[in-house]
Amino acid sequence: QVQLVESGGGLVQAGGSLRLSCVASGLIFSSYAMGWFRQAPGKEREFVAAISWNGGRTYYVDSVKGRFTISRDNAKRTAFLQMNSLKPEDTAVYYCAADAAGSASPRLYAYDYWGQGTQVTVSS
Repeated sequence: QVQLVESGGGLVQAGGSLRLSCVASGLIFSSYAMGWFRQAPGKEREFVAAISWNGGRTYYVDSVKGRFTISRDNAKRTAFLQMNSLKPEDTAVYYCAADAAGSASPRLYAYDYWGQGTQVTVSS
């Protein structure tokens, strides 16, 4: 049974930082690309960042470039999203996802498994 468990969300003031983690089990983590998506109230789920199976390729949505960094530790079966200079518009539930194809895809439907999400709230 595949499980992706996110943690690290919370309430932070604008300009602050958070680091999200996603621990995977039940799959060969080092074979999967990992992605982070977010969904704000009343909006569709959107792509944030992705990293290929070996960390060699990363991809970001324009709105987070230079502020967010995706990384992974295959030995710990964990993906990370370091979020700096947070803005109120970053407020959302953040989800991690795993893609068996192994590439860093921005496409929501490329991902095979999803976590339950973690809430990030940025106050102004």
